[in-house]
Amino acid sequence: MPLSEFSLIDRYFTGRSLHRPDVALGIGDDCALLIPPPGQQLAVTLDTLIADIHFFANADPEGIGHKALAVNLSDLAAMGAVPAWATLALTLPKADEDWLAQFCRGLFALAEDCGVHLVGGDTTHGPTTVITIQAMGFVPPGLALRRDGAKPGDGIYVTGTPGDAGLALAVAFGQAIVAPEYMADVQMRLERPEPRMTQGLALREFASAAIDVSDGLAQDLGHILERSGVGARLAVNRLPLSPALIASLERDAALRMALTGGDDYELCFTVPPERATRLEKLAVRWNCRCTRIGVIEAEPGLRLARADGSTFPLERLGYDHFG
Repeated sequence: MPLSEFSLIDRYFTGRSLHRPDVALGIGDDCALLIPPPGQQLAVTLDTLIADIHFFANADPEGIGHKALAVNLSDLAAMGAVPAWATLALTLPKADEDWLAQFCRGLFALAEDCGVHLVGGDTTHGPTTVITIQAMGFVPPGLALRRDGAKPGDGIYVTGTPGDAGLALAVAFGQAIVAPEYMADVQMRLERPEPRMTQGLALREFASAAIDVSDGLAQDLGHILERSGVGARLAVNRLPLSPALIASLERDAALRMALTGGDDYELCFTVPPERATRLEKLAVRWNCRCTRIGVIEAEPGLRLARADGSTFPLERLGYDHFG
């Protein structure tokens, strides 16, 4: 007998979440009842993933479950928020029990790792798989990382090695070839991004502005520049390229991938000069690279410079949902 909506919820979602004492009532009623901690602001984000647009429909369901939550946690990390709760809206063409079991394994494994309680949502039938997750977290007043605080003279930094997920997509579309020894790593970067929660919390003390890199480093940095009313100069020779990117693409193509490839879910942030040394000493203990790639300038616009000072050309800045 095919699963009904309510038996699907009971079997795969009810009682699966990590229990948090600030959840008075979770899945199973018309609303969740939540208890925000006193003296904290609530940070709320939401992302929608659509099959064969944001993920391949035939991809590993466990990885899809992981990524659906990870992209939201990355937003919380970029705000310096501690994750707490999530809701899930899931549209499916059919109630495939094997797919659901694997999807939930990936979703709940990451939720448990990050202390997230799934408190509600909705399930519907539709022509394609659509996953919408809303994630909520806490941040003390005045400590949230925002996009509008960058000032001239601030250093620009990025975590990890941007471009790896874009490289995996290029391989999938037949636009690049990656040696077998690198393929698992770049595929993991695309299908199972790791939200930089530790880094986001640490940056409360250092960063003047921050954003997560989801649509391309150049494009997402541009949002900081626009909101802060400043410009920037990036030294493209300082971009942290992974061994896979270096081995797979010609140098300029690798740099363009690092600047414009989407789905990285790294953090790009700015740091005032007086905090830079302390930040760099702390960052050596992180589980990912942290690289200074440029400086904020008063003149609006993004300028990309090679080591010899010449301009690095870039035809597009990143991914556009309607482009």
